[in-house]
Amino acid sequence: MLNKQDVSIIRGLASELAKIAALPGQEEKRNLWRKLNALKPVRPMVMIDQVCWNEMNINDELTLRCTDKECRGYEDQLRRILYQWNHFRVDMVVEPFIRIPKAINNTGFGIRVEEHTVKTDDTNSVVSHEFTNQFQTDDDLQKVKRPQISHDEAETKRRLSVAHELFDGLLEVRPWGADPYLSIIDPISHWMGVENALYAIIDRPEFMHKLVGRITDGYLSMLDQLESQGLLCGQQSLIHCTGAYTDELPAPGYNPEKPRLKDLWMFGLAQMFSTVSPDMFKEYEVDYTSRICARFGLVYYGCCDPLDGKMNEVRMIPNVRKVSMSPWANEERGAAEIKSQFVYSRKPNPAHLAFDTFDTDLVRKHLLDTRNVCEKNGCPLELILKDISTVKYEPQRLTKWAEIAMKVVGG
Repeated sequence: MLNKQDVSIIRGLASELAKIAALPGQEEKRNLWRKLNALKPVRPMVMIDQVCWNEMNINDELTLRCTDKECRGYEDQLRRILYQWNHFRVDMVVEPFIRIPKAINNTGFGIRVEEHTVKTDDTNSVVSHEFTNQFQTDDDLQKVKRPQISHDEAETKRRLSVAHELFDGLLEVRPWGADPYLSIIDPISHWMGVENALYAIIDRPEFMHKLVGRITDGYLSMLDQLESQGLLCGQQSLIHCTGAYTDELPAPGYNPEKPRLKDLWMFGLAQMFSTVSPDMFKEYEVDYTSRICARFGLVYYGCCDPLDGKMNEVRMIPNVRKVSMSPWANEERGAAEIKSQFVYSRKPNPAHLAFDTFDTDLVRKHLLDTRNVCEKNGCPLELILKDISTVKYEPQRLTKWAEIAMKVVGG
């Protein structure tokens, strides 16, 4: 039985969100994202993601008041959406529904990360990691197990029952399956440490191919299980950190009760390979991740890894539509490579929000440089500000960044 005060708090926030979701501007933004994702943009689009929420609660707007743990989870989600809408909305879309995660059990690869972490701010979830190398002999390959998927239908039913009590009459309740984000290389960096893994590619190439192969096979098996059991998510609003609206998905024959991989976006990356050669990138990433990406409808590829010098290889990956251009990319080269073939998904430098003084002129020039190089090369452009570790406890910096960005893109 839910606490009446908790229900009242949640329904009050849901009511606010429902009014915003009903605004005609929401569909206008969806259409702008659709046009960008079709490589026929009206203007560049802007998104802010991965915010340092521990520094945002200056006016008590994010303070949780519910007592029940499950209600507090929903309250936190709703308050963050409302906060972002009120302070740095840029091109976000507020949906008229709430996603309720299905109770999917995934055994994973059977390896527990062993690490040492260091914090600089106890309130911040961003920490430094030192990973223990758990793959030092050929026998260690046996540690990698094939993921097994199962569904706790009773728990999913319970979650939906709670959600209906909280949201009925205000927001649609949507059961939500797995939204795949698959990196072959990221798990290896956690199991071995980046330096150890890179040396192993040089010293033990056959071993590393076997390791990458086992992970790839495990992912493909996992995806088969999710698809066959009807446990994939529905149509995505976001893919990782960017608008996913498109007229190209779902594929013909779509059944909303049993989505297929080809109905969805997938997000892939190989950040550990930022400094490796294009040939090595192809050999250990492209040749393997292509087997996964071929199963999906569309792909967003890259994150912090600079891909400006590896576009020939990125083009080999099936179904790529958006390519990340990180703060470490050569923008001129990246734009010249991308042209109008992909969305140029620029990640502006979040360090500009972390300096002792917030320099608006620096931010404006940084964004204008990107817009100009994309206009010169005919690149469909999005600006995705993410990985925001700190704003020096001055949340108004994000508000100002948003204002500058929207002026730069003509929004």
